[in-house]
Amino acid sequence: MRGLTLYIRSRRVPGALGGAFAVTALTWLLTAVSNGAGEVGGVLLALTVLLLVAVLTVTLGGPDDSLDRTAARPWGALRTLHLVALLGCVLVLLLVTLATATRFGPFGHVVRDAVGLLGLTALGAVATGTARAWFLPLGWTLGAAAFPGTGTAGEALTWQAQAADSLPAAVVAAVLAVAGFVAYVGRGPLPRTSAENV
Repeated sequence: MRGLTLYIRSRRVPGALGGAFAVTALTWLLTAVSNGAGEVGGVLLALTVLLLVAVLTVTLGGPDDSLDRTAARPWGALRTLHLVALLGCVLVLLLVTLATATRFGPFGHVVRDAVGLLGLTALGAVATGTARAWFLPLGWTLGAAAFPGTGTAGEALTWQAQAADSLPAAVVAAVLAVAGFVAYVGRGPLPRTSAENV
């Protein structure tokens, strides 16, 4: 149990969870005040999921890059559990609002955006490092919010803002989720440069 506690503390999980809870509460409160009761979907849901994933991105890397590369720990299993726990956190925080008058949904939309954006962020951590992992999800989601597409290609390119029953959006989210999962579990985050360690 001590090893798990140290892992959680080294990944700054308590602070990230507090930030995720604060983001959810603030977004829910602002939505309840401005929109009133009802289901909040579409662009606002995509942006909320993006904020949650961005807040939790800090936990994808530890303070010691060399330690994350040693064979002393089962890093594949830890990274797998870590991604599943992050997905569970995002889903629980948003799905708990289903018990309120202002709720984020529908369920399929929440799951699709959560797995897709988390997978994209995991890919970003592998390619650019933990500090920059949220850049691509941010840019892509803001683009999808500003220019929602139509047709098969448009729905695929703007998958975050599409309806829950959009097949092209679901396919893109699934591909990003699998690619991010495989890459992050297999390689871990890109090590920081010496300038980033200062």
